[in-house]
Amino acid sequence: MHISDHFNLIHHNTFGIEAHCRRFVEYETADELAEVTRLLADTPHEPCLHIGGGSNLLFTKDFDGTILHSTIATFETIDKGNETLVRVGAGWNWDKLVAKTIELGLYGLENLSYIPGEAGASAVQNIGAYGSEAADTIRAVETVDLKSGEKRVFKADECEYGYRHSVFKTSLRGRYAVTHVHYALKKTFKPNFSYAALAREIAARGKDPEHVTAGEVREVVTAVRRAKLPDPQDVGSAGSFFMNPVVSQDCYEQLRAQHPDLTAYPTADGVKLSAGWLIDRAGWKGYRRGDAGVYPHQALVLVNYGRATGQDIATLAADIQADVKAKFGVDIVPEVNFF
Repeated sequence: MHISDHFNLIHHNTFGIEAHCRRFVEYETADELAEVTRLLADTPHEPCLHIGGGSNLLFTKDFDGTILHSTIATFETIDKGNETLVRVGAGWNWDKLVAKTIELGLYGLENLSYIPGEAGASAVQNIGAYGSEAADTIRAVETVDLKSGEKRVFKADECEYGYRHSVFKTSLRGRYAVTHVHYALKKTFKPNFSYAALAREIAARGKDPEHVTAGEVREVVTAVRRAKLPDPQDVGSAGSFFMNPVVSQDCYEQLRAQHPDLTAYPTADGVKLSAGWLIDRAGWKGYRRGDAGVYPHQALVLVNYGRATGQDIATLAADIQADVKAKFGVDIVPEVNFF
């Protein structure tokens, strides 16, 4: 366990925002985390935040409390017949995890390649891309109660997974820290082309969608995401900043009548609109205000070109939200958490 006071978080958030926390604690096991909860009990009124890779955070000021970070890096497999259960420590880099599972001949995560962050966050955010979500493979989530120090395992159906949603983001927000995630992965590869554009992209790159391998799917997804998203080592960002809004069928039809090229996808709850399309058509793509801006290659991405503050990014986001609402009558909500 490592504890640091007045810790600079610039390397623990992908926006590259310079902010400090009063205390920073890194732990290597679930038992160490349980010990940390006893330290937290001594300062019950001090805020506490558990972070992963910092790819879903925007610090608008210093954090006057304790920040926790896992370095649990265990990796275990359990044979379950047609599938394999993989138990992964929360500190695993997500993209390295995807690569490792493919190398082992275990499939189900390939569409989620090149998503920043760590494995623990996948269970909280229910990360998703190209027709796949983490929840498709998650079977259980091991946690520690930050109030009591007790360990608890959540079965997948207790996590209340939905689009970019879990119980850890709502009623249990801040209560539990994820220590391990169990993924059920297939031993036989079958590509997931529920997002039809992925199959078209694979074909456009000279590969046969009918006989593509998991490694080739990963290569294509990675290439597409790299073309659209900045490398946080070069330009600070949190990836997709806003969630795609879901509207009623009537709302969609009214918008489609005015904008025939509107990008949208049917869902069980209504019609999901492309937030990137809305932001682009509102005129924000490529916009820059000082060192805060909207990425020229993907309107869904807000960026820090160098010295933007968290408040600069937050103000820009609010202005974009207000403009999209005024022009289209649709609310777009940040996926990024503000602190």
